[in-house]
Amino acid sequence: MQATAEIQAAGSPRRSQKHQMLKDKQVKDLIVDKRRLVEVPYTATLADTINTLMANKVVAVPVAAPPGHWIGAGGSMILEADKQTGAVRKHYIGMVTMLDILAHIAGNGCGDDDDAHLTKKMMVPISSIIGHCLESLSLWTLSPNTSIVDCMEVFSKGIHRAMVPVNGRSENVVGVELTESASCYRMLTQMDLLRFLNDQQELKAIMSHKVSDKQLQAITDTVFGVTNKTKVIDVIKCMRTASLNAVPIVESSNEIAEDHTQLVNGKKRKIVGTFSATDLRGCPISKMQPLLNLEVLDFLKMLSNTGMRSSWREQVTCHPESSLGEVVEKVLSDNVHRVWVVDEQGLLEGVVSLTDMIRVIRLWYLTEFLQ
Repeated sequence: MQATAEIQAAGSPRRSQKHQMLKDKQVKDLIVDKRRLVEVPYTATLADTINTLMANKVVAVPVAAPPGHWIGAGGSMILEADKQTGAVRKHYIGMVTMLDILAHIAGNGCGDDDDAHLTKKMMVPISSIIGHCLESLSLWTLSPNTSIVDCMEVFSKGIHRAMVPVNGRSENVVGVELTESASCYRMLTQMDLLRFLNDQQELKAIMSHKVSDKQLQAITDTVFGVTNKTKVIDVIKCMRTASLNAVPIVESSNEIAEDHTQLVNGKKRKIVGTFSATDLRGCPISKMQPLLNLEVLDFLKMLSNTGMRSSWREQVTCHPESSLGEVVEKVLSDNVHRVWVVDEQGLLEGVVSLTDMIRVIRLWYLTEFLQ
């Protein structure tokens, strides 16, 4: 605290005010304009859930069930209660993402003829697939009074989203909680936090650093991908096995024999596209089954040509010499969750994810201002 006070005293009045503003900002300041929580009931089918994701342009939804009958994901007890009486109305039992749905489509060990039964698969209740992937094994809440710095710590550890109680009973709790009761909730995501951080003047210095700066360690240099000859159904299976939300698509090699049903080391490979768990969100279920056997690039181009995907979008990339600010701007403008790092020949060097960006910003801020 003494160090922080000395830094603020040494700065200009305007700069001091900005430092104070960021340090004192709380999670509740980030949810002012957030809409009411989008959710699905535990009885919703996978088809219903995909339609909800599409209609609301989200990639994950919490699942609500009657109280007293379920164990929440990760042992959580996140309840919605009447504001006046405190009577519990709902128990949020888990979070379902597109990757959970893709894992179910990919088979989940149900046999080799699953592709012929896609329609049947899409009619199972969403509660039956909670926990197939790592992200949905836990359901988190963040107190509205949690500081932005503490929020950064949570999201820097790979938690992508957390529910924030409105009019909750745990107003003084700081950090991530597994037990909460409130009259309603809002969803806070890594993207929401990064957008806020990008507007903070006191973070401009870190934004000028190169992502290849060894002190930052912003780049994850281990990247697994698929080749352009991999079929969509095999991409989904690979993503499910490795718990990946997206993979780079690299050019297949003519020099070595490759198994196009498996992940490949993407390092020093030419990147030609990206397949994300959300790409199937725009594909009508009635047309999905025959498309799963297309090669992945053909599938993405087909979605674009038929209007099921807004446009054919090239992969979002940066160079090792790109600044962190440039990478953050790419994320926010293209609404992606990662930026592939490539060399001058377009060969993969690594990836910078939302988790990486928040982590390096937080560590820099702690070092510069809060020690």
